[in-house]
Amino acid sequence: MVFFRNMDFQQMMLLFFSRALVAFAILPIHECAHAWAANKMGDSTARWQGRMTLNPMAHLDPIGTVLLVLTGFGWAKPVPINPYNFKNRKNGMALSALAGPASNVVVALILTILYKILAYTFVLNGMGNLWFLQVILTIISTMAWVNVSLAVFNLIPVPPLDGSRIATLFLPERLYFKVMEYERYIVLGLFVLLFTGALDGVLGFLADKVMWLINFFSSFVDVIAKMFM
Repeated sequence: MVFFRNMDFQQMMLLFFSRALVAFAILPIHECAHAWAANKMGDSTARWQGRMTLNPMAHLDPIGTVLLVLTGFGWAKPVPINPYNFKNRKNGMALSALAGPASNVVVALILTILYKILAYTFVLNGMGNLWFLQVILTIISTMAWVNVSLAVFNLIPVPPLDGSRIATLFLPERLYFKVMEYERYIVLGLFVLLFTGALDGVLGFLADKVMWLINFFSSFVDVIAKMFM
């Protein structure tokens, strides 16, 4: 969770704006990735319901969007998936679920590459202290971090998060559906843990590790930039 006591008004507004961009531009990519993967594996339910689209109006959940802007954690409307349309139900459920968090990681990588290109370009041209550049870089870096946070959060193996669908690869089907019967209670427990900060340490640690990998895979930009410095 993010606490605002050490932030000034401008920093807070930049943070909210960055999260709003994630909600309206990135959450649709996450949900569309679910729909696209499911469609590729034989379940066209989401496509026929108009969910295989990047239009945010098809995906955004009012409460989930507000929470994402205010806290950094939120959700969109779940993409409808019929596992009986998959040739292999376990693989279909797991891979279509994994597509969402994977799209967040890919977007975070693209944003990190963009961040480095802009930062090095302006520094090399002696414009590193321009205020609007600092604003743009802050927005990009915040969006990258929120993407990583969403990916890590969604991989928690409890319903209704994507990680619970991925867990079908490892759990007996009977046990999985037994757990799903208690989904509403698990969701309430998850919210309590989130809003009390009980998960901050674990989620922050995992997000840091993912960001390290993203920085590693974007390090080619650093290498190229150093050739011109």
